[in-house]
Amino acid sequence: MRLETQFVVDVVLPCLDERGALPWVMSRMPPGYRAIVVDNGSTDGSGELALELGAVVVREEMRGFGAAAHAGLVAATADYVAFCDCDGSLDPARLPALLAPVMAGAADLVLGNRRPLRGSWPVHARIANVVLAWLLRRLTGEAVTDLGPMRAGRRTELLSLGLQDRRSGYPLEMFLKASRRHWRVIQVPVDYAPRTGRSKITGTLKGTLTAVRDMAVQLTAVPGQRRTGAAPPLPGPELRLRDSD
Repeated sequence: MRLETQFVVDVVLPCLDERGALPWVMSRMPPGYRAIVVDNGSTDGSGELALELGAVVVREEMRGFGAAAHAGLVAATADYVAFCDCDGSLDPARLPALLAPVMAGAADLVLGNRRPLRGSWPVHARIANVVLAWLLRRLTGEAVTDLGPMRAGRRTELLSLGLQDRRSGYPLEMFLKASRRHWRVIQVPVDYAPRTGRSKITGTLKGTLTAVRDMAVQLTAVPGQRRTGAAPPLPGPELRLRDSD
């Protein structure tokens, strides 16, 4: 599916039964940013509501965060693409801050570094995130602190990564492949609020364990790329990951 209308940024919103959050999410979309809601099998009318609210709706029958996220990336036509959760936990109004370094030519991939508000991040999910960040620092030698779902980059470059994961490992695969290509990757802090409605992934212990398993596949599939220690460094300039306001 190809979209015709020209927008500055296409915002991919993977969606599974998020009818309660959609009105707020859509109301926070910045001017010039087009919402691409990827309906991943909703039964609560999320897709229909998203259409009414002005979003482009893509149907993706294969279940999984990666399947929905990649379907949105493939459907996008804007030069710049952002990813954002559709559950109200992340504010789309923050997206211009993520896109600014990419548009200025100062970064290739920008990650939203989540700052949790009260009640927004279950303990088990937070611990899993800390462990993952630690593993990534050891694997890549980069100072990554969070691998949250809000991120932004150029559409053609993101597509060139050839992302294959269609489950919870999709964001990790994106980061690892970007790092191996020596992309300039930075972090921008974003508030992380309690989601609207029932959590289906990291908000539950089962969902967190599933995400950990999916990400473990990515960690074992990518050869060691640490710039220091026993493993030889990759050629080319160092990738530097930093926090940016």
